[in-house]
Amino acid sequence: MNTREKTRFAICVANEGYDDLEVWKLYRVLPDPKAAHVGCLRVVDESGEDYLYPEDRFVTVDFPRHVCARLLAGPAKCPA
Repeated sequence: MNTREKTRFAICVANEGYDDLEVWKLYRVLPDPKAAHVGCLRVVDESGEDYLYPEDRFVTVDFPRHVCARLLAGPAKCPA
């Protein structure tokens, strides 16, 4: 990923037909112009694998850079 490119996140708001998605869960979004062109997002699941899903299943959210850094560090590395 380009270091200048901002890390994006999305919240799943609908999972009908996609049992592997959890509603209200926050997912990391990877840049994928081809997927975006066809109305999809490439999201990373718990296993660390990325998959394409219809964009209308998510709402993208913007966080300040320091929040993104903490989210990417994972819960074990974030102070309570």
